[in-house]
Amino acid sequence: MKKIMLVFGTRPDAIKMAPLVKELKKRNTFQILVCVTGQHQEMLYQVLDRYGISPDYDLSVMKENQSLFDITTGILDRLKIVVEEEKPDLVLVQGDTSTAFATALTCFYMKTPIGHIEAGLRTNNVLLPFPEEFNRQAVGLVSKYHFAPTELAKENLLNEGKEETSICVTGNTSIDTLKANLLSDYNHPIIDWADGNRLVLLTAHRRENMGAPFKNMFYAIKRVLDEFDDIKIVFPIHPNPIVRETAFSIFKKSSRLKIIEPLEVHDFHNIMSKSYLILTDSGGIQEEAAFLGKPTIVLRSATERSEGIDAGVLKLSGIEEEEIYNAIKTLLGSNVEYEKMLKPSIIFGDGLASKKIADFLEINYSD
Repeated sequence: MKKIMLVFGTRPDAIKMAPLVKELKKRNTFQILVCVTGQHQEMLYQVLDRYGISPDYDLSVMKENQSLFDITTGILDRLKIVVEEEKPDLVLVQGDTSTAFATALTCFYMKTPIGHIEAGLRTNNVLLPFPEEFNRQAVGLVSKYHFAPTELAKENLLNEGKEETSICVTGNTSIDTLKANLLSDYNHPIIDWADGNRLVLLTAHRRENMGAPFKNMFYAIKRVLDEFDDIKIVFPIHPNPIVRETAFSIFKKSSRLKIIEPLEVHDFHNIMSKSYLILTDSGGIQEEAAFLGKPTIVLRSATERSEGIDAGVLKLSGIEEEEIYNAIKTLLGSNVEYEKMLKPSIIFGDGLASKKIADFLEINYSD
């Protein structure tokens, strides 16, 4: 029986890898190990506890005010020991985090095969997003298997010279988690707070947006709040102190914007489903919002999920205050423009990605 080790380290990674861990373990085809790096710690375990996943290894690399250097070198040093001890036949990594990059590099040095979940996403600008675009391209260079969420992602991989037999189009595992979490009779204090108003969900955390882009974003949102008295905005804020300092300084007097601590994933998904509009610089939320049919403004200057832009379910705002303000104002002020984007889409997955990945591995990699 071959041994597969799944390595991930952030909260979004855990949300996307949890259904795959469950799917692989229930089949008893492989010996499955879970190694978390702890790139996020408390937020990571929030998800693991929710889905009953107990890691076999925790590298615990997170430290206060950690840098990309800290994360990368910490993983390289500690993961090497785990790979030497366990000698996995295949290591699966998720997405574009520093955990994925450092794990792929470790395995490349140790000649351990890599499978890349969420492979093939590209902006083709290594600085947008930073460092994620570099990370995912680097992981792709050394991967044996590429689990692409969309046909466009597959096309990107083929254009880079990957063998077609190494690519499997699966959809994104985040949709698996989202579908399982949705409740028709869900309620939450945030929904009660927004009663009678249009609820807007805001998330913001990207490293390349720190500094002027965050200020532009938050000032534009504050202007919208001042102009539309029938909206309330909830902002589950990232732990990063730079995000928090900027947000609290700009939104401190906004009574219709509520800054809260990060939500449990099932709460987040259900509040997303109850929202009128989503504002985000996240990657995964773009996919989830598209599945739910929620008009979404992507607070970035480029996205690796261009399928959503082309399908009309996402709108790219840019990072200047005026263009962000205009993008939000247009959707809040025009029913015609809003309803153009009000359409559920399975372009990023149908909720069966974990099954498709497991099927592929059973066919192509089992004993």
